[in-house]
Amino acid sequence: MPPPPLPTTELLLVTGLDRPGVERVIARIRAADPDAVVVHHDLTDVARGLVRRRVRDRDTDTWTEIGLAHGCVSCTLREDLLPTLLSLAGRTRRVVLHLDPALEPEQVCWALRHVPVAGMVLAELVDLRGVVTAVDAGTWLDDATGDADLAGRGLAGLPDDERTLAQVAVAHAEFADLLMHTGTADAWAHARTDAVLARLAPTAVRTRLAEVDDDLVLLRRAHPQARRGTPDQVHGPLLRGAPPLAPECGARLLVFSARRPFHPDRLHEAFDLLLDGVVRVRGRVWLATRPDDVLWLESAGQALRIGGAGEWLAGRDAEAWERVPAERRALAALGWHPRFGDRAQDVVVLTHALDADGLDAVDAGLRAALLTDAELAAGEATWRALPDPFGLRHTDPCGEPAVPESGRTRAEES
Repeated sequence: MPPPPLPTTELLLVTGLDRPGVERVIARIRAADPDAVVVHHDLTDVARGLVRRRVRDRDTDTWTEIGLAHGCVSCTLREDLLPTLLSLAGRTRRVVLHLDPALEPEQVCWALRHVPVAGMVLAELVDLRGVVTAVDAGTWLDDATGDADLAGRGLAGLPDDERTLAQVAVAHAEFADLLMHTGTADAWAHARTDAVLARLAPTAVRTRLAEVDDDLVLLRRAHPQARRGTPDQVHGPLLRGAPPLAPECGARLLVFSARRPFHPDRLHEAFDLLLDGVVRVRGRVWLATRPDDVLWLESAGQALRIGGAGEWLAGRDAEAWERVPAERRALAALGWHPRFGDRAQDVVVLTHALDADGLDAVDAGLRAALLTDAELAAGEATWRALPDPFGLRHTDPCGEPAVPESGRTRAEES
């Protein structure tokens, strides 16, 4: 008789900048399932090659110091976090991965799906239920729209880590399946933050910790389009989950689309419009100087960057079409232009402190950065000769150090 199958291990990721709130969320999960095993990697000293692993279950609470050959996040994931999860898979019903706030849940979920451990991929051995993020509405919006660095909040100092606190705060919330309000903010701060979150993470259920039930906190119940640890595709819909488009408590969405390229210099000048009063920018960009390249533009708070995201399908052969996901082929075919193919500008801007006139100014500034009719008629050979400030490693504003002291803006292409 074959041995009985191993039990399916459900995996939850819990994250957030509100450390006490994260602990309260974990306590609530353990109340719903006392047999859950909680795994945490403290990255405070990761830059020195030292990580502290904590494993808690019903009966034990064990800390172990782990020495790494190289102090970095990828080493932590590959050398200890993933092997620890592998050792628990099939042995326990539920594992709660308590993420250090310096870790972004999308990065961890990507590793779970793609990084092999002992010849196996963790996502094939566990049921990845998704991400729970603790949010303190009294502080989150300031964190998500400022220019503070990570060290100022006591987050791990990782080698070559140039992220701002805003980038981490937005990454925690944007990838969540359950957003748990854990703070004691007043009614206006709560409503304002919740309106932003509804547009930033429309497929996440939002609730207060005191009101959550067992099925929700264990992610047995979620939004029909919940991420459940699946990263977005660069060429997928930017308005995943149909966020509300009407303004609410100051939160507004701008959906910018155009079927002509950006003038690189004018787009560079327009970047200032994407910083003040803005929570998040995401989108695909087409530069006149690079007609074959898809560029990905994103910002969180005062940090903005632009980088490569592959090539447009226009002008590519049938074999190239077959190599891309079916969803991308369908979207390209749906919006195909007789001259430009699938090349287009598609950018979504989420603001929290702009009125209708301010949002119109952002739209107008982006439209002014597009090629004029005369420039468009000049053709691609002329476009390629335009001045292009987006070098291999570009910092904005120009002339400042690679990491501006103010942390105001970082735009780079890699």
